[in-house]
Amino acid sequence: MTETPDTPKQDYRDSVFLPKTDFPMKAGLPQKEPGILARWQEQDFYAELRNRRRGREKFILHDGPPYANGDMHIGHALNHILKDMVVRTQTLLGKDAPYVPGWDCHGLPIEWKVEEQYRKKKLNKDEVPAVEFRAECRAYAQNWVDTQREQLKRLGINADWDHPYLTMDFQAEATIVSELLKFAESGQLYRGAKPVMWSPVEKTALAEAEIEYEDITSTQIDVAFEIVESPIAELVGAHAVIWTTTPWTIPVNQAIAYGPDVEYRLCRKRQDEGRQYIVGLELLGAFGARLGDELVPLKAIKGSDLAGTMVRHPMHALGGFFAKPRPMLAGDFVTTDSGTGLVHMAPDHGEDDFDLCKANGIEPVFAVEGDGKYRADWLWLGGEGSVINPKFNAPDGSICAALHEAGGLLAASADYKHSYPHSWRSKAKVIYRCTPQWFVPMDKASADGTLREKAMTAISKTRWVPEKGQNRITAMVEGRPDWVLSRQRAWGVPITLFVDRKSGQYLCDAGVNARIIAGVREMGVDAWSDERAQAYLGSDYALADYERVTDILDVWFDSGCTHAFVLESGRWPDLQWPADLYLEGSDQHRGWFQSSLLQSCGTRGRAPYNAVLTHGFTMDQKGMKMSKSLGNTINPLDLMRDNGADILRLWALTVDFTEDHRIGKEILAGVSDQYRKLRNTFRYLLGALDGFSDAEKVAVAAMPELERYMHHLLADMDAKLKTAVNDFDFNTYVRSLTEFCNEDLSAFFFDIRKDCLYCDAATDPKRMAYRTVLDTLFHALVRYAAPVLVFTSEEVWQTRSPDADSVHFSEWPDVHAGWIDTNLAENWDRIRAERMVANELIEPMRRNKEIGSSLEVEYNYPGDPGEIDLAEIFIVSAVHPGGEEGAVKTANHKCGRCWRHLPEVVDDGALCGRCANVVGG
Repeated sequence: MTETPDTPKQDYRDSVFLPKTDFPMKAGLPQKEPGILARWQEQDFYAELRNRRRGREKFILHDGPPYANGDMHIGHALNHILKDMVVRTQTLLGKDAPYVPGWDCHGLPIEWKVEEQYRKKKLNKDEVPAVEFRAECRAYAQNWVDTQREQLKRLGINADWDHPYLTMDFQAEATIVSELLKFAESGQLYRGAKPVMWSPVEKTALAEAEIEYEDITSTQIDVAFEIVESPIAELVGAHAVIWTTTPWTIPVNQAIAYGPDVEYRLCRKRQDEGRQYIVGLELLGAFGARLGDELVPLKAIKGSDLAGTMVRHPMHALGGFFAKPRPMLAGDFVTTDSGTGLVHMAPDHGEDDFDLCKANGIEPVFAVEGDGKYRADWLWLGGEGSVINPKFNAPDGSICAALHEAGGLLAASADYKHSYPHSWRSKAKVIYRCTPQWFVPMDKASADGTLREKAMTAISKTRWVPEKGQNRITAMVEGRPDWVLSRQRAWGVPITLFVDRKSGQYLCDAGVNARIIAGVREMGVDAWSDERAQAYLGSDYALADYERVTDILDVWFDSGCTHAFVLESGRWPDLQWPADLYLEGSDQHRGWFQSSLLQSCGTRGRAPYNAVLTHGFTMDQKGMKMSKSLGNTINPLDLMRDNGADILRLWALTVDFTEDHRIGKEILAGVSDQYRKLRNTFRYLLGALDGFSDAEKVAVAAMPELERYMHHLLADMDAKLKTAVNDFDFNTYVRSLTEFCNEDLSAFFFDIRKDCLYCDAATDPKRMAYRTVLDTLFHALVRYAAPVLVFTSEEVWQTRSPDADSVHFSEWPDVHAGWIDTNLAENWDRIRAERMVANELIEPMRRNKEIGSSLEVEYNYPGDPGEIDLAEIFIVSAVHPGGEEGAVKTANHKCGRCWRHLPEVVDDGALCGRCANVVGG
């Protein structure tokens, strides 16, 4: 029945069983969702769900802590929606899946924000007492914890919001200290001077996970070092030429590296027969171009023959450090990809530099201070800097000017484009800087292997989704250096060690460690102080003999310990160790996934997780990275205000989140349309099931073929959805659900059975069978949709059963695998294909206004329909088997009640036999 009669001879509307429901088509989500959320909170829904699932198989997703330093952004929204989807689908399967949210509260993200406030007030952070500064950091973090918590609640995330974990809780800080001391007690900790990533702006060492790379343009210079000694006599008086994009490292040069297998040439400028240079053969052309002259080769030299050659620094006239000759050393890392084939060595400021120089007895000199300036007593440029200042390194800057005056500068230009590391917080350039730091060794042998070996084994035993994540973290762990644990800041968990002033060894005493842990549990990080130091040491040790370490821990060590104080502490008794799943962005392969892996392998011998799921990053509609400066950011709070949280959830679960993905107005418009179709499906089900009761139910075996076919399709989709849940393939989950609703139900099953629903007698077996299927579909679909559309599914559920429990207490629908009927499905798949052909033939007639609806058509069907009423399936007046396939307009009259055109209807508006029986009672 697809049209409305113009002027029926008699009004039969009251005799037609039209769907009836109060469920509105207009969602009004922004207005409705807060009320539903308030009802859940009033009912203490999370606690009640825990009670109902107690004793069931557990599924533990451990929440990776976001930083408590700003409003929720679209990345937060995506991440937490995915976590909620995991927890809700596992709960739907009947498992006990608690979810404890957490926040990372220490470290530079918070400290940097508090310092910004100080700078606005023209205050110097270093002049504020450390205890007072930490208190402000703690208050700042707590404020954003409270703010983000309310924002995340609005997404419909079901979590233990009243009892989150915070890394700044005293108990958490004590646990982090305890985990650190486990490394110390097992000998997995050492203090050493190595070049590490250092931020002169933030005045601290940084982890690789705190670094981002940006393209910049730097000054490149060629500098000549005069050869003063060599086994090759012709080289004495010539100049070894180095090329660098970090002019600021020249004041701390201590050697020059050559490639043993590289071919070099002694050469001179064509226009200048005076000076001679030694440069890599493959780089002569590029070097000559920078000099602005053609180079004339004079002598071939093999790299290995340069052993024993000594050069002097261009600034040797300053005396002292600069007067000492520099050796030329063989370095396997030297290439001829760029530069001159010779590399200047500053062991303070490069990993290769440090290793090569250390192997040859050359130690760092620590010339650059934490703020990026040369120390005041340095002979050249003492007190000047910062070394990351482009003007300082420019061709006309202090360094190049002095080198030029000394005759060492051959070429300089500010035009070299390359990628360079920056702090992702301050956005300022970072440097390699050699400072004393605390490290966890990756390759120290132990009874159960090195930390690297244990981590690699753990990676191989973990399930990675998508699988490429395993290759990513394997490569990172395989080649990573020792873990730098120390930071030179104030807001964090202290490295609670006492170092013997004579031996340089840290104190390892179980009693001392126990007192330290107890102190931190009582007072938090402020407990690590000079005032309490002797009390920790007890009567066996004198404070005068020990240095109290004042560095704090890398914040990644903090978050790497969350599995210990969240899953193992007993404060959340519903949790257990290890976690079944960690879920974060793909950047966490070098961040939280890795720090948790290393921390757990170092103390427990295995990963703290069984599986790891990663998502990509959200880009704008054009695929560009979101940036406030570009004005292309999407605020999830605005989206929820305008569209509702369920629209945002549906977007997050329909994109391929494992890759970088997009969001924008057009994309969200498509999501909203998808939502409307799903909502319309539920509205139809609610209306069509008005008044339905168990007394009306029909056994599946007694149903018509079409209803049994729908049971087959439902069982087939049910299996797909379970597979998607197991694979965390939520894109497939939502797509399967929406396609089923749109294509199998709305466009096919509902369309065919509308006539049956509206016009058959209430006790007709076919109508009863149809409504029975609708009831089965309702209970299945609202459960399937519940983890996705958390608010809408509750609205749907409560509309049909106002006094019932929340739909989110429900378990996976009872769909029987026995409903699968392959032979039946093959036959009906063929019929559906033939129905599409019929529609394609009928549509031009409708478009040309030959007919008003398909009910006015008689269809010629070339095959044998068997017992199937194809006129009902094709929604036409009649189907005539045999002959050439086609469609013609019928001459039959239209029934005034069901609007079908049938031979038995004597005149338009009269009743067909079926309708006459129904109306007549």
